[in-house]
Amino acid sequence: MKEKFEELMKKDIVNILAIESSCDETAASVVCNGRKVLSNVVSSQIEIHQKFGGVVPEVASRNHIANVYDVACEAVLKSGLNFENIDAIAVTYGAGLMGALLVGVNFAKGLAYALKKPLLAVSHVEGHIAANYITHEKLEPPFTCLMVSGGHTCLFDVKSYTEFNLIGQSVDDAAGEAFDKVARVLGLPYPGGPNIDKKAKLGEDNIVFKHRNNLKNTLDFSFSGIKTAIMSYVNSLKQSGEEVNVNNICASFQSYVANELSTKAIRACKEQSSTKLVVAGGVSANSKLKEVLTEKCKENGVELFMPELKFCGDNAAMIGSQAYFNLKTGKGLAEMDLTAKSRLIPKWTNIKN
Repeated sequence: MKEKFEELMKKDIVNILAIESSCDETAASVVCNGRKVLSNVVSSQIEIHQKFGGVVPEVASRNHIANVYDVACEAVLKSGLNFENIDAIAVTYGAGLMGALLVGVNFAKGLAYALKKPLLAVSHVEGHIAANYITHEKLEPPFTCLMVSGGHTCLFDVKSYTEFNLIGQSVDDAAGEAFDKVARVLGLPYPGGPNIDKKAKLGEDNIVFKHRNNLKNTLDFSFSGIKTAIMSYVNSLKQSGEEVNVNNICASFQSYVANELSTKAIRACKEQSSTKLVVAGGVSANSKLKEVLTEKCKENGVELFMPELKFCGDNAAMIGSQAYFNLKTGKGLAEMDLTAKSRLIPKWTNIKN
């Protein structure tokens, strides 16, 4: 298979079928040369997990098993190609929910073996960054990246398509995780991010939640304190019989998170002498974050890049994109012993513990 991999490195047109199953979305996509999406199919489990108030790993895994074959077939059909025209199979092997990842990895391994195609392993986080290469066809590294999702909040100095230096990260809750937890406290349904965003538009940013933030002068993040402060604030109101203004709480919380993320992203750009800021991950769909980032980037002469809305959340197109750029630099070829990994952060350079 190494010979076929090396042949693909030299090929002018490469069509990759990518599989993504790291959490609660079963996704497949056919991507040509890393930037042209021929098809992008996502089977969402949001309605299934809403009754539990969050993703239940076992339920997610079972639904991936039920959906992955049909989703992959639909992606190939919509691409206008057939399985024989596919040059390689790419798959997210981490980070994410172990059981969910295993479904995608094992399906991709079986498919690659049956079709005698190279198997390409891709990091979920690096895939999110690559979503911007689809939306912005002329975007190239180097740049600073703010990666913000349900599982990760990180700052990267992206040296090339395959070199990522970690320069900041959350020391506790990721931003998306904090959104989900605050939403639960306020009685809002899962997923928390979009529902808080909706409520925030009806409220005012007029509440200051008292909490300690010892990371102000660093590029690291902490969202556990603001989450706990909101829980205490809501409990105090309920105990005293006062009204809990959900809209104002959402507006104030969302504004705090957006400003925290934006301020440190701009600081990272300055420290790295970067004039390009790329945002990635599901929380990049947040309207307040977009507003604040746009304003701060304009003030500081930084060009802002954000993925198209449909590529903000988990999808397979971003995996197909990153797989291509890995391939072109001779990276990512996996064997049949590939397995899922729930954490992948140690792979990145300059890791902070």
